[in-house]
Amino acid sequence: MDKELILVGDRVLIEPDEGTDRTHTGLYLPQGVKEKEKVQCGTIFKTGPGYLIPDPAALEIEPWESPKFERNYFPLQARDGDYCIFLRNAGVEIAMEGKKYVVVPHSAILVILRK
Repeated sequence: MDKELILVGDRVLIEPDEGTDRTHTGLYLPQGVKEKEKVQCGTIFKTGPGYLIPDPAALEIEPWESPKFERNYFPLQARDGDYCIFLRNAGVEIAMEGKKYVVVPHSAILVILRK
């Protein structure tokens, strides 16, 4: 049985770097910040669909009617494969297939490095 991981809304799944004060792109994290573990670096593994845009037509239907509108999302700035620095406190750690990941809201990402 194949399983699919679906991120909801503005959530981002990040594969965190472990135990380094320098990113693979050459950015240095200050020692004081590293000790407090307020920020961490990692590679974005998967992103959610984005921020839901309310549809004005949804307010005009009666509660018993089935909705006849599609959900529209404002896309996230982060993309799969980007390298980022994020706020560690805002994340939730999960383990999947033997790897550690952190799920954070898009607003917890401070910097994105893209090739």
